[in-house]
Parts: sequence; structure tokens; C-alpha cells
Amino acid sequence: MADLKSLIRNVPDFPKEGIGFKDITTLLKDGPALRQAVQQMYEPFKDDGVQKIAGIESRGFILGGAM
Repeated sequence: MADLKSLIRNVPDFPKEGIGFKDITTLLKDGPALRQAVQQMYEPFKDDGVQKIAGIESRGFILGGAM
């Protein structure tokens, strides 16, 4: 089981000073880690009858589609 936090790169002062951007590209490139992340997002809702997921913003499209 991967430590998912270690696969998220922190980019300080982006897009402007004082903001820390979390770059998940490194997580998305790691197939087993991506699978683990999707599974962890899915688990709390698996028995709730969810039928629609909104993938907001560019990375949300990827994760929402995987869900």
C-alpha cells in the first residue's frame, strides 16, 4: 500500500506567493497508487447508492471518470 501523500508534490508560492499548489500528477502517473486513491475515495460511499459523480476542475475529470 503506497503512502499517497508522498506522491503529491507541493509547489510553494504557485500560482502566487503564499499559496501552496498540490500537484497530483505524480500520483496519477503511478497506476497502483491511482487505483488505491480511487478505491479509498469509493469505499465510504459504496453502499449509498450513488449514481452520479461530478468531476469538477481538470484533475476532477480524471478522478471522477475513474470512480
